[in-house]
Amino acid sequence: MKRENLPLKIQIFYGLGVSYAIVDQIFVQWVMYYYMPPSASGLKPLIAPLYLSLAFVISRLVDAIADPLVGYWSDRTNTRWGRRIPFIGFGAIPLVLTTIAYFYPISSDGKLGPTVFLAVNGCLFFIFYTIVGAPYNALIPEISKTNDDRRNLSTWQAVFRLTYTAIAMVAPPLLISKLGGSDTEKGIRLMVMILGSITLLGLFITVFTIDEKKLSGGSKSEAGLLSSIKSVLSDKAFLMYLGGLLFFFFGFNIMRSTMNYYVQDIMKMGMKEITYCSSLMFFVSALFFYPINRISKRFGYRKPMLVSLVMLAVFSIALFYLGKVFPAEMGFVIFGLMGIPLSGAAFIFPPAMLSEISTVAANKTGVRIEGLFFGLQGFVLKMAFFLSSGSLPLILVSGSEGSFLKALTEKPEGVSTSGVYMTALVAAGAFLVSFIFYFLYPEEIADENFDPGSEATETEAA
Repeated sequence: MKRENLPLKIQIFYGLGVSYAIVDQIFVQWVMYYYMPPSASGLKPLIAPLYLSLAFVISRLVDAIADPLVGYWSDRTNTRWGRRIPFIGFGAIPLVLTTIAYFYPISSDGKLGPTVFLAVNGCLFFIFYTIVGAPYNALIPEISKTNDDRRNLSTWQAVFRLTYTAIAMVAPPLLISKLGGSDTEKGIRLMVMILGSITLLGLFITVFTIDEKKLSGGSKSEAGLLSSIKSVLSDKAFLMYLGGLLFFFFGFNIMRSTMNYYVQDIMKMGMKEITYCSSLMFFVSALFFYPINRISKRFGYRKPMLVSLVMLAVFSIALFYLGKVFPAEMGFVIFGLMGIPLSGAAFIFPPAMLSEISTVAANKTGVRIEGLFFGLQGFVLKMAFFLSSGSLPLILVSGSEGSFLKALTEKPEGVSTSGVYMTALVAAGAFLVSFIFYFLYPEEIADENFDPGSEATETEAA
């Protein structure tokens, strides 16, 4: 007998909880901007690129260890609220507080103080990000009843992720100007506090409206850590998915982190134009959510993902020629067109694909370790952030006048134009490598008759 889909209100309440995308965007777009600002920003660099990269590397390495552990921990948790919801509720407030702390650094002329502060706060930020994010994503296979549920939950997550990310990209320039006036630093700090409040609101709506225990059946995993990891890493589809994900998000993080630099240093425009570019990208992406949902229902996720990656590589190469072959104003068009492939590749496909992979694995093995799947995905995402955050400061100062070593170890006057252009080629190369992994990805569809909450399944696992 065909199972009923989840009610629309549950899908929406779930989607609202992806508000932690706001602090993700703040980190990607404004932490780098704050510590190593563009020459036209009015801010002064606070730390040399090499030490900035070192702090990012340390925090990402510590964070990477937490991802599979949090996923495994949530798999084996059994509370009156379920396996995943307690983690989201516990991590929400510390996540926002550590986001705000980034913009209150230790004032010191030395190198040790600011570097240690960034590394320690970064470790805490990413650990709490994992505590919130991995269990939140693992809720999709946890509460889904059908293949359509997984697709629809992923689409609603994408709708709200896009909405929150758009808010975090579009609102900051306006809030900084309005709240800070001529004091850019004050404006940035107040902007982060306001957006942090929105983050908490979305997370707590999900925590208090999703009855996970009722929807999932209240089951948990009894499998050990080593056997669970061995099971996950023997899944070819999962490994190909992770490879594609790593290089896609490396390229995506490079691209979105340098939008401010492109607008201000290549297009020779200001904060208002950053807002325009962000708005165009996310408006176009939103327009394609419904078509992408329909396309993936007919063709699956693999083929649309491959097309999306080719498009992103082409648009990234176009950015390399912005101001050279193409007029600077063409940047609005390029960033807008990027919204089409990002609609699926960045928002809809990743959670839907991994939900399908983890459900197929549960069908085959009878072991429910969705949290570990999403925890290992988090590890790979953090590796992508680690690689992009660690390499971006170095790429941005490449081509600087004088000694490259001096540009790395001393506070720079600003980034170089050739360095900004180089980021486009790096992003394009990453998208093409991602294409190779997804080309090798063996797509499977989960059996809708499988009941993830059945006691029989967990008896087998035990």
